[in-house]
Amino acid sequence: MEPGVWNPRNASEDFVMLGFSNQPEYEVFLFWVFLVMHLVTLSGHLFIVVVTLVEPTLHTPMYFFLRNLSSIEIFYTLVIVPKMLVNFLASSRKVSLSACATQMYFFIALGTSECFLLAVMAYDRYVAICNPLHYTVIMNWTLCLQLVVGVCATGFVLSLGLTALIFRLPFCSSHEINHFFCDIPPVLFLACTDTHTDEILVFGRKKAFSTCAAHLVVAVLHYGCAIFIYIRPKASYSLEQDKVVSLVYTNVTPMLYPMIYSLRNKEVKGALRKVIGNKVSFHTKN
Repeated sequence: MEPGVWNPRNASEDFVMLGFSNQPEYEVFLFWVFLVMHLVTLSGHLFIVVVTLVEPTLHTPMYFFLRNLSSIEIFYTLVIVPKMLVNFLASSRKVSLSACATQMYFFIALGTSECFLLAVMAYDRYVAICNPLHYTVIMNWTLCLQLVVGVCATGFVLSLGLTALIFRLPFCSSHEINHFFCDIPPVLFLACTDTHTDEILVFGRKKAFSTCAAHLVVAVLHYGCAIFIYIRPKASYSLEQDKVVSLVYTNVTPMLYPMIYSLRNKEVKGALRKVIGNKVSFHTKN
C-alpha cells in the first residue's frame, strides 16, 4: 500500500463522522429540532399509509403509488436521521466500515427507488389526464404492482454496484467524514485515486417529469437538492454547504411530502373525516 494511503479494509480504525462538531454549542438545540421534525415526518407518512389502506375509496393506482412512496420515505429517513440524532449528543462518532457501507447502500437504494417511483407517478398522472377513458385499462393492478416491484428492484441493484465501487477505492490517511451520514460526495472526497468514473455513475441517477402541480413541487424539491449535491465534479464540492442542503432533503423535504400530497387533497381529507367519524360513532354506540 502506498505511503499516506489508508485502506479501511485492512485497518482496525473506523471512520469518524464529523457532523456539526464545528458548532458544538448548537448540537443540543439541533437534536430537539430534528427529533421533532423526524417524529412529524414519520407520523405524516404513517398517516398516509394507514388511510390509503383502510379507506376503500382510496384503493386506486394513484394512492397505491403514494402509499409506496410514503413507505419508502419512512425507511429513507430511518436510515439517516436516528444515527444523526445520536451523533448530536454522542462523545464518540466512530462508524465502522460495514456500518458506513450499509447506510450508504440503503440510502442510495431507497433514494433511487424514490426517484423512479416519482417518474412512475408522473406517468400515472399523464395517463389520467391525457387518456382518461382508457386509464383503468392501462393502469391496471398487475401493471401497478410490476412497476413498484421494478422500481424497488432497480434501485437496490444499482445501489449494490455503486456502493461496491465506492468502497473498493483506497482512502487517504484521513478517515474523517465531513458529513452527518455516509453520503457519496464526502466519502469520495477521502479517496486517494481518480473518482471520475464513480462521479459519472452518480450523475445518471436523477431524472423525472411531472404533470400536476403538487407532484411538480415534490419533484422540484427532491431532484433539485439531488442535482445540487451529486451532479457536480469533485473539485467544486463544498462539504459544509452540502451538509446544509443534505439536511433539507433528508429531513425537511420528507416532512413536507404528507402535507403536499394529503393535506391539500380533498379525497384524503374526506377519507380522514370518514375514518374519524366511524371511530367516534363506534365509541358512542359502545
